[in-house]
Amino acid sequence: MTEIDWNDYSLETQAIRAGHKRTHEDEHSIPIFATSSYVFASAEEAALRFTGKQPGNIYSRFTNPTVNAFQERLAFMEHGERCLAFASGMAAIMAVGMGLLKAGDHVVCSRSVFGNTVLMFQNYFGKFGVETDFAELTDLSAWEAAIRPSTRFLFLETPSNPLMEIADISALADIAHRHDCLLIVDNVFCTPVLQKPLTLGADLVVHSATKYMDGQGRCVGGAVIGSESIIEKEIYPFLRTGGATMSPFNAWVFLSGLETLSIRMKAHCENAFALAQWLQQQETVETVHYPGLPTHAQHELAKRQQSHFGGVVSFELKGGQEQAWNLINSTKMLSITANLGDVKTTITHPATTTHGRLAPEVRAAAGIKDSLVRISVGLENVEDIKQDLLAGL
Repeated sequence: MTEIDWNDYSLETQAIRAGHKRTHEDEHSIPIFATSSYVFASAEEAALRFTGKQPGNIYSRFTNPTVNAFQERLAFMEHGERCLAFASGMAAIMAVGMGLLKAGDHVVCSRSVFGNTVLMFQNYFGKFGVETDFAELTDLSAWEAAIRPSTRFLFLETPSNPLMEIADISALADIAHRHDCLLIVDNVFCTPVLQKPLTLGADLVVHSATKYMDGQGRCVGGAVIGSESIIEKEIYPFLRTGGATMSPFNAWVFLSGLETLSIRMKAHCENAFALAQWLQQQETVETVHYPGLPTHAQHELAKRQQSHFGGVVSFELKGGQEQAWNLINSTKMLSITANLGDVKTTITHPATTTHGRLAPEVRAAAGIKDSLVRISVGLENVEDIKQDLLAGL
């Protein structure tokens, strides 16, 4: 098969074709290489492989053809030089920290990230002498003021979870690089279909492949994408040693998910936009958080930075936790689960689930109220989604 430079092709084509290196069996679909180890032609070849002087498979903890195909495909889609896959999105974030940080280093993290990300930096990296300060996602001056001489990187999600705030990636990249720091962006809500942080100045992109890349709630996985130099020198050694490895089966599922990612994301966005507009009209809804609405504080930034506005909508009800729980419990069709990015619409109460382990004052600082409900809008008919919410509204 003729070698193809997939950089010459569009994202939709990359998502279907890139990364597949056809074997001698001439298969049309990427196979699952369910093997833990590989056979070498000689002791000399084994030695060359282990020292890195000869490319090739060694052991599936860090080299597997199916996982490699997923990594290569996602790297093309994100316009990155290299991608590494991990057992989960949190494993990917852990690998970034373990690869880049040492005792005495400092991190500036968005206050508006997934609850477990906060705990990762505070409770676990903090154990080993890494300090973390949290900044308001949209306040550029707060980010700059938080940077110290020991700051290694800035970390954020945009759009944020669950309030759908938008960070100015280019501006934050300028701030980070001016202070000799890296900018790391969790791109899980947008995927490369809607946003490419590396082209906006970010140094690393993190994903939970569990979400939209799978798209059907089947497998758990994560990824980190960036330059060859950062990935090879800083992140890959931790994967090889630490073993937070994506399984070949999960990689195969994610490869299939990437094939339909573009059309799914566009459909998610259409449904979410329609639902957000409808929620604004409901008397019991106080505030709707969705960047596609002109009332959203970063609406114009989202229009410039993203190709669409995303598939997640959150909103606050006129009432506290009781009203939020009543709405959730009144639904018949929607799935009450904290996962997102599924073809099935999911609904959750962030203050007692995804962010429930955070101290109340930390949740309050992040703007996560007891009246807040988050919906990951699926691909059902949007009128059916509205109907399912009406009883609780």
